[in-house]
Amino acid sequence: MNWRWLGVGTVFALQVTFIIRALLRPHRQPESRLAWVAIIGALPLIGIAAYLLLGETNPGSAIVRRIRAAMRHVPVPGRRSDALIDVEQQYHLPARAVPLFRMGQSINGYPPMGGNRAALMADSNAAIDAIVADIDAAQAHVHICFYIWLADNNGTKVARALIRAASRGVTCRVMADDLGSRRLIHGALWREMKDAGVRLVRALPIGTVLMRPLHGRFDMRNHRKIVVIDNRVTFCGSQNCADPEFRVKAKYAPWVDLLVRFEGPVVLQMQHLFATDWMAHTNEDLAPLLADATVPEDQPGFVAQVIGTSAAIRYEAMPEMFIALMDAAKDELTITTPYYVPDEALQAALRASAHRGVQTTIVMPERNDSWVVAGASRSYYLELLQAGVRIFEYPLGLLHTKSLTIDGQATLIGSANMDRRSFDLNFENNILLFDPDFTAQIRARQQSYLDDSIEITEDVVLAWPQYRVLWHNTLATIGPVL
Repeated sequence: MNWRWLGVGTVFALQVTFIIRALLRPHRQPESRLAWVAIIGALPLIGIAAYLLLGETNPGSAIVRRIRAAMRHVPVPGRRSDALIDVEQQYHLPARAVPLFRMGQSINGYPPMGGNRAALMADSNAAIDAIVADIDAAQAHVHICFYIWLADNNGTKVARALIRAASRGVTCRVMADDLGSRRLIHGALWREMKDAGVRLVRALPIGTVLMRPLHGRFDMRNHRKIVVIDNRVTFCGSQNCADPEFRVKAKYAPWVDLLVRFEGPVVLQMQHLFATDWMAHTNEDLAPLLADATVPEDQPGFVAQVIGTSAAIRYEAMPEMFIALMDAAKDELTITTPYYVPDEALQAALRASAHRGVQTTIVMPERNDSWVVAGASRSYYLELLQAGVRIFEYPLGLLHTKSLTIDGQATLIGSANMDRRSFDLNFENNILLFDPDFTAQIRARQQSYLDDSIEITEDVVLAWPQYRVLWHNTLATIGPVL
């Protein structure tokens, strides 16, 4: 037997098998299929190994089944039927707000509800202090989920507050992503919280590296930032549980974030999102927390809804929401995002916004903690600039705020970036709201970033040397794979 030819034949058969698998996978952009075919074809062994680790957008069928079962089991606050709400008729909002909230409702089933109030935190340290104060005032329960939780000054403050709350009989449930918070999870502070009675969950546990491909992608992460206290208060935004100096990546610091404290019906919707994640990892039934909860919708406040996306929700939900917001803008669209690696539809929607005369602005960090994302993002600059989009780069740290405002009336804030990782891989949480007064506050924060930023013009991009353009475009080609 000629072992050499047997080896060649085996590798070829594996190539064909995995190429067919890549082509047959549902919910995949054509450019993603093409990228995988090229990689597996050109680099057989490396390409097959990469596909096993990164090719399937699935966190594990067991997790997805448990989340979907929890979503069916836990009552959705305020939902009276599956009918999509008309916010023009019910809340007297402008007609163009109707499709926005209907899009949001179609994702999780959370209806738009009135009676919400919000307070924008001054900065990261003030946000942590507010969270600690609310934990210290908790009477029944504290629920927290963070992608990154560090055992630094702010991270320790929150942990100590949880220990104090648990010691006085408050039920404290904490989820931390098994990858993003690995230093905390394997450290002394995690053990201290456990010993104090805080209930702890490692979200999307990685497990054994060699066995991980059998259970889904290791880099599909719970990227959410959720705090819910006593069904009364929730926090939502871009901030992780850490100091702005973010010492694990200190050379990019400070991390510049936005966090908002909410009261009103969106608190219960965020509670539902937390509960379904928690029940996917434990056997504890949190439905009673919401079954008896009253929805305080008759109070003064604005209309809002929670939008939570993940592999357990329909494919492309997050980019659909972004595109709906872009399409709704008439006068002004302002976006801040640290990571911009769009799919074709989102890039087209952003260009279309500028083409139809909307003042369209996007702000990103000048220095990014991901060199792949930084290069890939800049590959899209010229198209955007030629369409009339204004691009700014923020030089005073890593602008980590994820925000979108339209026409001084509607706002989307949360954890989701405008990249394929947030679209296809991560568990994200956001809040959509319609309120000119609060949107003005978010727009003012966006303007503070703009005032400190450097505008990138078409002349600047055209002056880039060809090797730099080649590098950016090369990185962009692997975006569909990552």
